[in-house]
Amino acid sequence: MSKTDDTKLIERCISGDRQAFEALLAEYEKPVYNAAYRMLNNRDDARDVTQTVFLKVFQNFGQYDPSRRFFSWIYRITLNESINWLGKANRLEPLAFEAADEGKGPEQEFESARVSATVQAALMTINTDYRTVVILKHFLGCSYVEIGEILELPEKTVKSRLYTARQHLKDELTDQGL
Repeated sequence: MSKTDDTKLIERCISGDRQAFEALLAEYEKPVYNAAYRMLNNRDDARDVTQTVFLKVFQNFGQYDPSRRFFSWIYRITLNESINWLGKANRLEPLAFEAADEGKGPEQEFESARVSATVQAALMTINTDYRTVVILKHFLGCSYVEIGEILELPEKTVKSRLYTARQHLKDELTDQGL
């Protein structure tokens, strides 16, 4: 959805148009859920965070700055809520990384699962700020500019955090024998 379309929908939402909110929900529910799931690695927790995000969006439409992309605003809320969820419950579970290919034999599936579990564990060892940029870049496919908008950081800081995160992951994976 374009920035203009989002802005029009938000204006309609502020004026009480329920269908406009349902349209925003339909457009962003899956990406919000996916981002929360990547942060939390728990489907139920991701659903709870997704509900909380849309409740906060509904309650705080007045705080949305139409000069910025709605995508960035809602992702920032999602990441903040996910981080809060992790902090409240002190949950440090590995993120899901589905790298299994169709047609693999049992040996390849086992090895793929082992590598995936090791990568998940390594990802969970890094600081949340670093994990967030890795998730946005490698799991959600955001550009450096988009990550900067979402996290409200300069592009250079995003690149620096991503570099540091990759170094931490490399060190952890090397320690694990990968």
